[in-house]
Amino acid sequence: MCGFAGFLAGDFKGDKAAVVTKMGERIIHRGPDQDAIYTDDDIALCFRRLALIDLEGGAQPMFNEDGSLVLVFNGEIYNFRQLREDLIGRGHIFKNKSDSEVLLHGYEEYGPEFTKKLRGMYAFVIWDKKNKRLFGARDIFGIKPFYYYKKNNEFMFGSEIKAFLDHPLFEKEVNEERLPDWLSYEYLPDEETFFKNVYKLPAAHYFIYENGKMTTTRYYKIKYEPDETKTLEEWESLISKTFEESVDAHKFSDVEVGCFLSSGVDSSYTVKEVTKFMKNPKTFSVGYTEEKYSELPYAQDFAKAIGVENISNLVSAEEYFEYAGIIQYYMDEPLPNPSEVPLFFLSKNAAKYVKAVLSGEGADELFGGYPMYIQGGHFAQYSKIPKGVRKGVSAIAGKLPYFKGKNFITRGALEPYQRFMRANYVFHYNERDKYLKKKYESRRPEELSKKYFDDVKEFDEPTQLQYVDINTWMLYDILQKADKMTMANSLELRVPFLDKKVLELSVKIPTKYRVDGETTKVALRGAALKEIPERTANKKKLGFPVPLNDWMREDRFYNMIKEKFEGDIAERFFNVPEIMKLLNDHKEGKAHNMKKVWTIYTFILWYEQFFVLN
Repeated sequence: MCGFAGFLAGDFKGDKAAVVTKMGERIIHRGPDQDAIYTDDDIALCFRRLALIDLEGGAQPMFNEDGSLVLVFNGEIYNFRQLREDLIGRGHIFKNKSDSEVLLHGYEEYGPEFTKKLRGMYAFVIWDKKNKRLFGARDIFGIKPFYYYKKNNEFMFGSEIKAFLDHPLFEKEVNEERLPDWLSYEYLPDEETFFKNVYKLPAAHYFIYENGKMTTTRYYKIKYEPDETKTLEEWESLISKTFEESVDAHKFSDVEVGCFLSSGVDSSYTVKEVTKFMKNPKTFSVGYTEEKYSELPYAQDFAKAIGVENISNLVSAEEYFEYAGIIQYYMDEPLPNPSEVPLFFLSKNAAKYVKAVLSGEGADELFGGYPMYIQGGHFAQYSKIPKGVRKGVSAIAGKLPYFKGKNFITRGALEPYQRFMRANYVFHYNERDKYLKKKYESRRPEELSKKYFDDVKEFDEPTQLQYVDINTWMLYDILQKADKMTMANSLELRVPFLDKKVLELSVKIPTKYRVDGETTKVALRGAALKEIPERTANKKKLGFPVPLNDWMREDRFYNMIKEKFEGDIAERFFNVPEIMKLLNDHKEGKAHNMKKVWTIYTFILWYEQFFVLN
């Protein structure tokens, strides 16, 4: 809905209003409709608004009755009407009809624990002028971003890291020591960022900054409580009811809301539910001229089948490469997920027609949608064999030539966290050093995920994998690109699967109704089947296919990458002969190095954007 930025005075002695205004201008794409600032001796706040609810009211920074509390807030509170009624009953007086004001009065009434009552997507700060205390929080999934910079006496915060660039005391440095971890994951799976001393406030946490010290507290934690007493049909019915209610809650706004539509069950089910509350919602899809990579025909067929308008656009190879650098600027941190580029163009097109869209993010993580969850079930069965036997078989298999099933057998002797595929998603631990300019001190990538596996070690492997994905992959990859690519185009994204009530239902569904045999999202597909055609409900997951693999072999795009791989930035961080071998082997068809090449290329583009051009 918006963006904000701010800083505590610290050692800064200049014009706070001028600096915080520049910080806000840097993120104007998050809120082009309105801007405002607040400053006093201790703090400076800036707010950029994308007006969706209470278009006449709801301006920020917002104050409580006596002006002692000041709020800046990005997101939507979906149960704000109920919270408002409770607070009015307790004597609070509201000045407008926006969801923002419930945060001020809720904090007044209940303090930090008020966050436990919230249902929505949000990142916000409240400045307590009397006590000189800064309070802030982020939603339970991390849908909305929150960054902060802390070094010595300086404390800055905002919706995007790039806002800090305009503060004269921000020291811009690459967090270079984390490069090996990033090469494996394609993101940093913890609170650190690629900028030194800049951190992500974890999802489901609030913080208090007072007297130069910051404390963070987790206010919500996912708890799996499988209920084996219900039938599959009963779970399908509960999903239908709960998701319908969530979509209804997410549609509230004073502007038209559209939907992203791919060929999969998640977005299709979302669109169908939206039609129950909105007449002829606009749907938006993206594709390529290369038909084998395009999901457009499936999406257009579905839209026609249910009678909704579909607006689509095609992304060319030229556009893809032309915008790759600026997209890394919008991302704040380097993210080599190829799907972010079509998502950027999908958002760009949708923003011509609507101010907000609904999408299907989160369904895979909550309801068991990834193929690796099925594999996790197979490993769970295999793990019933004594570990000593599995280790022996693994050792023998490791010495044999390749055969079908070799990878499964060799990994079967490992613990779940050790065989977690996303820990070596791009570059394997054993190969990273070959491509890096220097040796870094770093842990094995799977060690960074172990703490999440330990949180749910009493559950089966598919459940463990879902939990880890929610806390890493979804948080640091999926939701980051979803927020940044839509907000880059001043478009609000809402994700009704990532709703507190939907989550609380999903954690009760037994594993067999999430993944079973070779089927993912068993119960969710059954619920969707009641609303959408079978060919859509049961369609295999494609992700967001991109013809990048082929484009890289074309001379013009190969040469663009080659130029960067032989440039000064690459020379600083990477072993140039080795990364050039990656690129050349791919071009010549000797290897499929698309993911590795694009990862390194993305880092170079990101570095160029933040340390050369800005």
